[in-house]
Amino acid sequence: MALILSRHKYKLIVFGLLAAASVISVLLAKARIAYSNTDDYSLLIWNLGLAWIPFVFASIAYVVSWSRKLLYLIVPICAFIWLIFFPNAPYILTDFQHLSTNANNAPLWYDVLMLVWFAWTGLLLGMVSLHFMQEIVTRALGRISGWLFTISVTALSSIGIFLGRFYRWNSWDLLGDPVPIAHDIWSWLRHPFANLRVYGFTLLFTLLFLFVYLAIHAFGRVMQEKQPPDTAG
Repeated sequence: MALILSRHKYKLIVFGLLAAASVISVLLAKARIAYSNTDDYSLLIWNLGLAWIPFVFASIAYVVSWSRKLLYLIVPICAFIWLIFFPNAPYILTDFQHLSTNANNAPLWYDVLMLVWFAWTGLLLGMVSLHFMQEIVTRALGRISGWLFTISVTALSSIGIFLGRFYRWNSWDLLGDPVPIAHDIWSWLRHPFANLRVYGFTLLFTLLFLFVYLAIHAFGRVMQEKQPPDTAG
């Protein structure tokens, strides 16, 4: 048991930090609600809860993927649920638009800091879960396939975020009522010049997410590099 904890101590530390950040975010939202005596930003707590769903299923898939007996049975199910709910993690970034309507009930600086806590926590939940899934794909199909998977998922999640923010579709609608969603997407493909906002949002959000993901990935590699021995003298 001690060996397992030692081998995965950094993953456990990341989990603890994300849990702590989530608790702080919820407390900030609760304090804001109590101060303003309104329900402004109460949905942030719900959105953060949804952001934990892909993290949980990616973690399960990551642990199970090391077992050949369970790899082809449980991982596809977890991956399917993860993919459907994955856009909920970076979705919280779009909640900054509420600053234009809810800023009068509390100090603006407080709302900004609260939104940063929620948005950064949701973004990290998404990135850690994507890292777990990318590692599974890389072990099975190779490094190039792993990165192609990452780029594809990021683009798909950007589309999902657009559908959620501007069309008000939810992740579970893909299971319960997928036809109208498919109709909306098909209309974008049929009339691209009439839907340039969709393509612009998808491109910019994909680039933003990939930039942050690659920066964190590169920083992790830097931390792993061993310092050269001291050859002075």
